[in-house]
Amino acid sequence: MRINTKCSVAVHCLLFLHEYGETQRVTSGILALSTGCNPVVIRNLISALKKAGIVEVAGGKGGTRLCRSPEEITLYQIYKAVDPGCLDDLVGIHPLPSALCPIGRNIRTVLAVPYGKLQADVRKSLESSTLADIVAEYQNAQGQKGQ
Repeated sequence: MRINTKCSVAVHCLLFLHEYGETQRVTSGILALSTGCNPVVIRNLISALKKAGIVEVAGGKGGTRLCRSPEEITLYQIYKAVDPGCLDDLVGIHPLPSALCPIGRNIRTVLAVPYGKLQADVRKSLESSTLADIVAEYQNAQGQKGQ
């Protein structure tokens, strides 16, 4: 069980946009260099973030920028934008339990409540963290390196 890397790459891109988007044109090529990902992967993530209303992309030569303040963007919104089925797939149940076994027949029902609670807890946690929190952590880390 883990959150896939799409979310961390998207957060990386959004942090980059926050830090440099006002002073330079940020393209998928630049983001690809920064993240170590293929530009096509970056364009797909940016497209998903655009559909979610988190970024906007300029026409022509391009360039992406945040269209909301970091305080208004939660990690859940980012995660949901780049991986819409995110919480549904967070915890899996083995696909072929035996219908001949009483446990096998009931395992999905038995796990529905605790797994549902886990999903709700993860969502609540992701909703309580914003891009502004990430920006502050980044800036704190940068300050510590400079000392």
